[in-house]
Amino acid sequence: MAEKHRIHLERVYDEVRALKHPDQEEKPPPGERFLVDRMWPRGVSKSAMEDATWLKDVAPSSDLRTWFGHDPERFDEFAERYRTELEDAPEVLEPLLGAARRGQVTLLYAAKDTEHNHAIVLRDHLESLSGSQGSQGSGGN
Repeated sequence: MAEKHRIHLERVYDEVRALKHPDQEEKPPPGERFLVDRMWPRGVSKSAMEDATWLKDVAPSSDLRTWFGHDPERFDEFAERYRTELEDAPEVLEPLLGAARRGQVTLLYAAKDTEHNHAIVLRDHLESLSGSQGSQGSGGN
C-alpha cells in the first residue's frame, strides 16, 4: 500500500477561500503550513496567512522563474534546474525537513497550473531527502 504524502500541496487561494468559508470547504490538512513563493501572492492579506511561515528563499531564483514562465514545455528542464538550486543551498530546506520529521506539512503556492509548478518539484525533492515517500509522485496532492 502506498504511503500518503506527508507533504501536501495547496494553492494559496484555495487555502484562503477555505478560511473565509469554513462550512463550505474541506478543512485544510493538519500540520505546519509554509508559503513557498518568492513573491507574496497577489490579493492575499498577511492576516489571512498568519498561520503560515513564508519561506521565500526556498522558491526558485528570479532568473529561473522568469526563464520558466510557467511554460509546461519547459517544466522538465525547469525541475532539473530548480533541484540544482535546492542542492546548492541545502540550508533553506531545513525548516521544511524539520517540520516533515515532526508531522504533516502543507506547501502553499500561488501558481495557477497545479501540475507544472515549483511546489511539486520542491515536495518531491523534500520527500526524496526525508525518505517519507515510497515512490516519487508527479502531480498535485
